[in-house]
This record gives sequence, C-alpha cells and structure tokens, in this order.
Amino acid sequence: MNTGTDFAKYLSKFLSEYLPYERNMSPNTVASYRDTFVQFINYMKDVQNIKVERLTLDILTRHRVVDFLSWVQKERCCGIATRNQRLASIHSFISYLQYEDIYHLDEWQKIHSIKAIKDEKKSIRYLTTEGIKLLLEQPDCTTRNGLRNLALLALMYDTGARVQEMIDLTPESLKIESKPYTIRLFGKGRKTRIIPLVEEQIVILKRYMEENHLFENHKQKHPLFFNSRNEKLTRAGVTYILKTYADMARRVNPELIPSSISCHSLRHSKAMHLLQSGVNIVYIRDILGHVSTQTTDIYARADSKQKREALEKAYLDLVPENAKKRDWEKNQDLLNWLKSLQQ
Repeated sequence: MNTGTDFAKYLSKFLSEYLPYERNMSPNTVASYRDTFVQFINYMKDVQNIKVERLTLDILTRHRVVDFLSWVQKERCCGIATRNQRLASIHSFISYLQYEDIYHLDEWQKIHSIKAIKDEKKSIRYLTTEGIKLLLEQPDCTTRNGLRNLALLALMYDTGARVQEMIDLTPESLKIESKPYTIRLFGKGRKTRIIPLVEEQIVILKRYMEENHLFENHKQKHPLFFNSRNEKLTRAGVTYILKTYADMARRVNPELIPSSISCHSLRHSKAMHLLQSGVNIVYIRDILGHVSTQTTDIYARADSKQKREALEKAYLDLVPENAKKRDWEKNQDLLNWLKSLQQ
C-alpha cells in the first residue's frame, strides 16, 4: 500500500503488524479485516469522490463511517451480520488509533460510539441423523472425486469442523495409523484443538488417503483435500460440493434436506446430535472450539425435541381423575343428545 498519507501508514501497520503479531490473529481474520477497508476505500473513491491518495485521518469521521455502513446495507445489499462485521473491523482499527494518534481522540471516541444493530435471532438449521445419512449416500465412491467428497463431508460432520478448518487440514493433522485416533484442527484465533475419532469414522478417510498416497512422508504437509491442480479446496468449492449432493438428496426425500443448507449446517447438525445423545455441553464446547459454553448453549435452547422429551420424562400426573372429565361429559343424557346430532 502507498503509505504517503497518515491513513495509509497506520492502516498498513494495523494489518501487517498489529493484528498478526500483537493480537495474534489468524491470516483468515486479517484477510477479513483487510476486505472491510478495501470496501471502505472503494466507497470513499466511488461515492465520496476521495481517492486513496487523498484519504487522511482527518477525513475518517463518525459521519462518514455511518454513511459507509448504510451504503453496505442498502447499495451492496448486505445483511445486518455483514454490516456489524464491517463495524467491528473499523472499531478494532479505531482502538489501535487511540494509542497511535491521540490528536483525533475525540473523533475516535465518536466512532466507537456507533452501535451494532441487533439482528433477529434465526433458528438453527440442522439435519436429522436420517438427513445426514441420506446426504452421505449420494457421492459415488467409485470415482476419484466422489471418494474425496464423501471423505470430506463425513469428516466435516464427524468433527463439527468449520469449513476453513477443513480446508487447512493436511495429512500431518491426523493420527490414524494406530489407536487412539485423533485429528488436530486449527480454529479461530490460531487456537488448536484435538478431537478424538472412532474407527467407524475413518474407514472412508483411510481409503481416500491410500488411493491418493497421502500416507507418504513427503505428502505430510500437502492439502488433505485438494482439487485437480493439487491445490487445497476453496470455501466456494466446498460449498459447491455440499450443495450438489444436497440437491441430489433432496430429490430422493425433500423432507429430510432443508431448502437452504450451508457447510455450517453440518457443524450445527453434529452439535445437535451430540446434545440429543446426552453428551455434556462442556464436551460439545470443546469439540466445536467455542471459548465459552454460552456460545454452545444455543443448541440446548434450540432443541425443542429434547425439551419436550425432558418435560414428558419429568412430568408427574397429579391431577385427580374426576377432574379430567368436563362437566358435559359427566352428563350422560347430554352426551347422548350431542352424539345424536352427528347422525
């Protein structure tokens, strides 16, 4: 980036030094922040007619940030979640500037006062165990890509992994030569977690790795799931694979496959199935890589089936039998007369 202005200088240091080294943020998070400012710079150029060469900290005001966020929603047709994510990136930059440039401290505090918009709580989309089974029956394992896709989708469900965590996997992330079988996932904030695997989960994975020679030593850092160019799959590529088989499964049984499905749906499905099986929510938190059980609690709140079964199990029938009949049911003459109306 051209660092001829104070805005460019501080933004460059924020993205290349502060986030990755002082905040220890992952490359994916840094890229997300970068995308926010690329969009902001384009907005200033196209809407405000201020080119990047003239973009200074004096121009970075609360009014312009609010206008930018409005533009993101109205002109870019982005949702509330995207708008709030853009705001979070700007807030992080402003927090950095509060220590680097105190001359604009009053304006930084004004920008910090911009609030995130409360988003409507959406219901969690997940598949039943029958839906997952149907989905995993769709790939054709007799083909190279079909075997890869089945291994990918099955592992993504079994581990409850995020799509980026699956993309970043390499053979050295796995320990499946001998028991206990485990997989090491690199999550948000460069956090690592180890997830146990059972033998039934890795039969297809082992077959896939053997056919692609991924157990060989020189392949240990090779992408576990790769395309025809031997490059790791992209988020769009994994999404395409999932939606292809979801469409196929929906044609077989539309009731088992939601009309809208994403890679995160498999993560939600795994969490719900663990919860319904009685797994402690603390263990589910660790498997999903959540910082707190408060995040994992959304699955407990969403599982109406488990709530109903728990209530039925705990219910004590304390109502007297003679109180369960309505007064008109006790009157046999009235009851016979009402039944006669049906004839």
